[in-house]
Amino acid sequence: MPKYHHIVFVSTGNTCRSQMAEAIFNGMVDDSTLSGESRGLVVLFPEPCNPKAEVVLTNHSLSIEGRTSKPLSEEDITDDTLILTMTLAQKIKAVQEYGHLEQIYSLKEYIGEEGDVIDPYGENLLTYEDCYVELSRLIKKAVIKINEEE
Repeated sequence: MPKYHHIVFVSTGNTCRSQMAEAIFNGMVDDSTLSGESRGLVVLFPEPCNPKAEVVLTNHSLSIEGRTSKPLSEEDITDDTLILTMTLAQKIKAVQEYGHLEQIYSLKEYIGEEGDVIDPYGENLLTYEDCYVELSRLIKKAVIKINEEE
């Protein structure tokens, strides 16, 4: 039985990378004991997913349609929740805001890599595709690790 049952992917505005990560994760996991969501650290009002991110997800038979951005809150963090940020700076901000919890990591840190996830915001569709490919690789490794931890 995995240690974590609820995975929350976190980015700054929750309109691009974290929503893509949520869709990728939920598309990979067919186990009802794991659920994935996404949140943002700076969400002033609900916004839809970035249109370019939606196109890339649709091209990979995934959807986040109808989903709007939501801020990370204390209610999102429980003992069985794993928080995975897109950057180390986002992890530091989350730790400052919610306390030094052992379940907050940057996505790459969690799987033993360094650096941040590509930020495609404001770039062309190919950059969004590159972000999707990177997220898919990282999330696949994260799912394996999540299932190994007890």
